[in-house]
Amino acid sequence: MSANTANTRGVNWFDDQAAVNTSGAASIQINLSEQRAYFYKGGRLIGVSKVSSGKRGYSTSPGHFRVLSKHPRHRSTIYGSYVDKRTGRVVKADVNTRTDRRPPGTYYRGAKMHYYIRFNGGIGLHASGHVPDYPASHGCVRMPRHMAEKFYRYASVGTPVRVTY
Repeated sequence: MSANTANTRGVNWFDDQAAVNTSGAASIQINLSEQRAYFYKGGRLIGVSKVSSGKRGYSTSPGHFRVLSKHPRHRSTIYGSYVDKRTGRVVKADVNTRTDRRPPGTYYRGAKMHYYIRFNGGIGLHASGHVPDYPASHGCVRMPRHMAEKFYRYASVGTPVRVTY
């Protein structure tokens, strides 16, 4: 059964009871054309989430991967803000540590990536407050927080992740 035909409930739903009671292995499918992530267990569709993948220049790579690690309160090591050491105020937002020099008297604070499920190098699924219906990230797959929590809870290290168009 394809994700499209099985998904009769719309988007941003997750059946916890089915996740617990269905036997078989979990798997995640991310469809970049649809900007959707599908969670399966034993071949049964358990949940669907809207996502926002990598924007132009930072596209999310298609392929077959596995969950490499999980971090409940991860922060980006590349993208974030420079914060004044004295006041705690953001001096410069939306910085890229590879290209933006840190101003004197500031420290780097990485962007929150809670419920981070890493599956391709530094790329992973994670919660975000900004999940538009189009690619907008630096390569990761953003999800609404409540959906990221569900995928995080039921995926384990080694879970297959398939990214397609």
